[in-house]
Amino acid sequence: MLVVFGAAVVGVLVEAFVPRSARRGVHLVVTFGSLAAAFVWTCVIAGSSTLFAKGSAGHVAAMGAVAVDRPTLFIQGTILVLAFVSVLLIADTSQDVSVFAGQAAATPGSPEEREGLLAGLVHTEVYPLVLFAIGGMLLFPASNDLLTMFVALEVLSLPLYLLCGLARRRRLLSHEAAVKYFLLGAFSSAFFLFGIAMLYGYSGSVRLSAIATAASSNTSDETLLLAGIALTGIGLLFKIGAVPFQSWKPDVYQGAPTPVTALMASCTVVSAFGALLRVFYVAFGTLSWDWRPALGTVAILTMVVGAIIAITQTDVKRLLAYSSIAHAGFVLTAVFAASVQGLSSSLFYLASYGITTIGAFAVITLVRDPGGEALHLSRWAGLGKRSPLVAGIFALFLIGFAGLPLTSGFIGKFAVFQAAISGGGISLVIVGVVSSAIAAFFYVRVIVLMFFSEPVEDGPVVAMPSIFTGTAVAVGALATVVLGIVPGPVLSLAGRAATQLFVR
Repeated sequence: MLVVFGAAVVGVLVEAFVPRSARRGVHLVVTFGSLAAAFVWTCVIAGSSTLFAKGSAGHVAAMGAVAVDRPTLFIQGTILVLAFVSVLLIADTSQDVSVFAGQAAATPGSPEEREGLLAGLVHTEVYPLVLFAIGGMLLFPASNDLLTMFVALEVLSLPLYLLCGLARRRRLLSHEAAVKYFLLGAFSSAFFLFGIAMLYGYSGSVRLSAIATAASSNTSDETLLLAGIALTGIGLLFKIGAVPFQSWKPDVYQGAPTPVTALMASCTVVSAFGALLRVFYVAFGTLSWDWRPALGTVAILTMVVGAIIAITQTDVKRLLAYSSIAHAGFVLTAVFAASVQGLSSSLFYLASYGITTIGAFAVITLVRDPGGEALHLSRWAGLGKRSPLVAGIFALFLIGFAGLPLTSGFIGKFAVFQAAISGGGISLVIVGVVSSAIAAFFYVRVIVLMFFSEPVEDGPVVAMPSIFTGTAVAVGALATVVLGIVPGPVLSLAGRAATQLFVR
């Protein structure tokens, strides 16, 4: 976290003192170097023999504000890998111009915007914003008290609000997405803050371990406790896009620049689930009989609503947004188990789903109309005949989302459903299987459209991927296949990470 936040500050200084012509190169070195260094440091900490000596679950640092344990290190390592691949898409400028506006404050179509376009202005502030967001994502699941968690929530959210509104094309839609995300995000933050106040009033502390101790020993004033659980839960469920707090997700995914959508759909979801797991397993671990029925209901609604509404979508990014909602429901079935197996299966699912998601959005950036990305599904008709390789890779990602055998999606769903059955959630698994079947329909529909439909006359062009986008697509495809055929190493790593749950 120190490496990433330090690099973000360096990025701000680069914007202030480095000439505009040299900024992008410096930003790339700082951004990729810091993410790689942070990942290596995370691996070194995870392999420390002293930190986890004598069966220790980890330790608490920063005066009790940050917890260092194996589940957190696994989540942070996953976020760093996904962020590195996402930044590859953000850094790609091979398609004529950058996907980001040169002057974000310029009105779309105004003389100022045309002047910036002719001058070749590039919005290099994107890189420090991304680093601040990633730093917040790393801190969010590691927070050991609710105030630190709230600060991390704002640190990761505020840069994303700005990034969503920086699209060069379809600017008004991008601005609409940013405003919706900001307003609804502010509401969710308010719910989360009210929940913190309720829990502080109940326990006299914002430390997760202190709340757990008070909940296990104090039988009075349960109204404050239950209200705190509900309100903090709303704030966390909003960030993962669970029903009924999912309304922001399709609009934001559609309007944001596609590389930013990939970052949110992978890293933000992993970070939010990490925070959700920590809060419910540590602070509310002794109250599982109180929150599991509500969480199970949310999981069922999330799977069903995400799968059914996705059938009606005609925009590729909105379709993947509702697919993301359904997948959040699948992970919630494992959270419902409230066990070591539930935690380990959640970790594996988040890692495998995140890398597949980035690959899918990377393919979307390659299918282009004269006005930008071809997002309407009708434009994808016959893509398999125009570009069999790109259509085949996208079909692979869709098959992975559907959870068919020999893909990472199948192993992930099998793991979370097995954990839910062990935790007594057989009804959730039945709904999950039915939702998976419904979801498979619209994934297969897109595959049929690409390979068994005639291409439209003025169909989109498949752009030649640059080294950045090509690497992102290759990594996503390779991970989807490898984690489906040889999932053992990552499953074992997730299992070891979850052995002792979270440090208290």
